[in-house]
Amino acid sequence: MKNNLSLARKRLLYALIGSSLFWHTPAIASAEDTAGAVTATGQTDPQAASAAETTAGKREFTLEMIEVTAMRSRDLPSVYAGGQVARGARLGLLGNVDIMNAPFSITSYTAQMIENRQARTISEVLSNDASVRDATSNGHTIENFRIRGFTVNSYDLGFDGMFGLAPISHVPTEFLERVELLRGPSALLYGMPPNGSLGGTINLVPKRAAEEPLTRFTMDYTSDSQLGAHLDIGRRFGQNNEWGIRVNGVYRDGDTDISGQSKKRELGAVGLDYRGERWRASLDAYYSKENSSGGTLADYYFNTDITSVPSAPDPSTNLFAGTWGWIENKGVAARGEYDINDKLTAYAGLGTANYDFSGYMMSTHAKGIDALGNYSAVTTYTTGYTDIVSAEAGLRGRFQTGAVSHQVVLSATSLSLERGQVFKEGAAYPSNIYNPATLVFAADPGSPSKVAESDLTGVALTDTLSFSQDKYRLTLGVRNQRVNTKNFNSSTGAITARYDKSAVTPAIALVVKPWAAPVSLYANYIEGLSSGSTVTDTTASNYGHVFAPFKTKQIETGVKWDAGDYAHTLSLFQITRPSVIADRSTSVTTYKQDGEQRNRGVEWNVFGQINRDWRILGGVSFLRGVTTHTANGTYDGNTAFGTPKWQSNLGFEWDAPNVSGLTLSTRAVYTGPQYSNSANTMQIPSWIRYDVGARYVTKVNGQPVAFRFTVENVLDKNYWSGCFSDGYLTLGSGRTFKLSTTIDL
Repeated sequence: MKNNLSLARKRLLYALIGSSLFWHTPAIASAEDTAGAVTATGQTDPQAASAAETTAGKREFTLEMIEVTAMRSRDLPSVYAGGQVARGARLGLLGNVDIMNAPFSITSYTAQMIENRQARTISEVLSNDASVRDATSNGHTIENFRIRGFTVNSYDLGFDGMFGLAPISHVPTEFLERVELLRGPSALLYGMPPNGSLGGTINLVPKRAAEEPLTRFTMDYTSDSQLGAHLDIGRRFGQNNEWGIRVNGVYRDGDTDISGQSKKRELGAVGLDYRGERWRASLDAYYSKENSSGGTLADYYFNTDITSVPSAPDPSTNLFAGTWGWIENKGVAARGEYDINDKLTAYAGLGTANYDFSGYMMSTHAKGIDALGNYSAVTTYTTGYTDIVSAEAGLRGRFQTGAVSHQVVLSATSLSLERGQVFKEGAAYPSNIYNPATLVFAADPGSPSKVAESDLTGVALTDTLSFSQDKYRLTLGVRNQRVNTKNFNSSTGAITARYDKSAVTPAIALVVKPWAAPVSLYANYIEGLSSGSTVTDTTASNYGHVFAPFKTKQIETGVKWDAGDYAHTLSLFQITRPSVIADRSTSVTTYKQDGEQRNRGVEWNVFGQINRDWRILGGVSFLRGVTTHTANGTYDGNTAFGTPKWQSNLGFEWDAPNVSGLTLSTRAVYTGPQYSNSANTMQIPSWIRYDVGARYVTKVNGQPVAFRFTVENVLDKNYWSGCFSDGYLTLGSGRTFKLSTTIDL
């Protein structure tokens, strides 16, 4: 039976969340407040704003970027020109930082961009970024990602700066103000994520009530016949508008573009905030559920003797017709800040989340595929749950030593996780990826039992030193992270493995502004953490040995240029990730932490408004991933699987000069050839996908209305999009139509 958190623990948690409503810094600028619809000359861009922003008379000006200090580290950065990204993003315990002051490569995608692009999942938001690719087939039950060539798991998304609290599966975007991307490892800044993801950090920022009342209703359609409705309401109260509430509700149902599949999505989310003179607080709660029936997509594993990967099947092909599954997410999170004085601020955050799932949704893999597409199919019925409590607390101080100013942060984090699962496989049956056979269903495995629990605790200290009127910014920091995990036999409850290790991860980062022009040079050394392995091979000489947490190390340097209405970031980086390999040079196998993969790359990102009518968003990534040390040197020097040399995403928006309110958009997404296995015997070809769109903003009966139309994969190309893991291929989605109508009431 499901072993939930103790009643006493839950009572304590809810009591703390209730009391913490008197803590927190609110988001002071939502998409409605700071629509990036203004040029450097102060002229309003009539198309960058959404329907509500157009009603406001198109006379809003982009807010000046708040100079982020330790005292107001959670103030939401304003929107950059063009409205698609923000001027800054959260850097973990450092809080929100202006992009020109950030010694890392960051991008923060806005609610305005999400709405205009009709992006309904995190994958669709990040399809604008050249550093990111999906690690699961589009439309799969779970969304995983590859950032800078390393996997970022769905469980490892941040929610308002804390791990473990974001919904898994497909995160609804309708209740999000920002989707923030920090490229590269981030152990010092955020701590260790539950699954130890290394390539980057994706942080989700929930919506807050804006200064002006908001009642916005959206109806949408997605091919094949998905219909949806979204209601977004925001209000502020009090003598100085110090209290705010933001409510979002979504219902979507219908057939997808996978033959025979239907999906239903439900979301209810509430965000409360209080912003006083010294106290600031927020409380977020959400419920989301996704049901699928009639089948699902697969990940594809080919036989190792295949030297030429067969062509990709039609993405509407349903390999598991008749299967079903559901995932239910519930979460609540509270945050707060209190200014002890004008030099010192205390902050805290506390939250809990629960995920329940059941059905034929995990291990939907086509394994052992031959050159003709034949394979032996197996269905898996899985039921499980995850309970998480996440917390953080700390102090932020500011002081001066001579000509040097300091922003010091002392932070403590804690994440407790319990995971239960049970599954049962069905009988194998022959099938084909182009012509799937009638499947054989696995039986119901029964109720899940606890299989794992983890406690991740950490303490970190950072000091950001500023010299010469902020011309030089040096950040020094160190984190001590403890990882305590246990695995259990699902039948007997006996402990099968135990792990209790700690690691110290330092970081150093520098920003230099050498000229009067808005140019920043930056460099950083930072590490990432993932749990060390336990040797489970009973024949090994070191059977039972537990390795210390793996430290992934990044060195990065780059330059940022803010031209006023558009900006560029050029980054050069190297990431080395260790792993455990088997040494069989003697008669007895010994496992050692000697494996290594090294990824080196160059990234260029651009965003903003080129002129009054044109906006740009995208970039180019060059990546060279190499397995530098493998077992017995077998794959030394090989290209790491899932690391194409070239990736690019480039999108444009154009406001039609002769048709007021009309905007046309286009986007190209390119991924170069890549090896899909460590042996480098299988390679999938390059692919390019074109998307187009249009939106029209007007008034109907005096009410602002926005009509949007998007076509993704215009040419309906069938393609292998990338890799899930060693030897597993993922499939890109087919041509997809999206339409929506938004009205502000």
